[in-house]
Amino acid sequence: MPASRRQVREAAFLLSFEKLFRDDSFEELFEAAKEVDDFAFDKEAQQLVINIFDRADQLDEIISKFSDKRAVNRIPKVNLALLRLAIYESMFDDRVPVNVAISEAVKLAQSYALNSDVSFVNGVLGSFSKSDYVKDKLDDKQ
Repeated sequence: MPASRRQVREAAFLLSFEKLFRDDSFEELFEAAKEVDDFAFDKEAQQLVINIFDRADQLDEIISKFSDKRAVNRIPKVNLALLRLAIYESMFDDRVPVNVAISEAVKLAQSYALNSDVSFVNGVLGSFSKSDYVKDKLDDKQ
């Protein structure tokens, strides 16, 4: 049975978070995750992680524009993984509406982050959702 989009997203978040702590190749990361067997992930989740890291500099540049209080290198890794995921999905995955990407990231933050981090993630993504980045994407679809 194929994974739901929510399962793919959560697996990609967990793998992305882990990757922030490791210098391993993606193949090594995925193999290590399979050995631990704490969560299921598929090729779609793996590709999402690769795509996020391929665009990490671009995503971090966007995050820095909406993170008034913290430089990107000072953002806790759990928050960074969530923000990258939500912004990647919002901007580059046409299957995922912006509001869904943001809502799902906030839900993941509620499960994996501290309360203050949930507010931070929600605030950054809220500002992002009102930005020209999102308006331009919506205009492109029309």
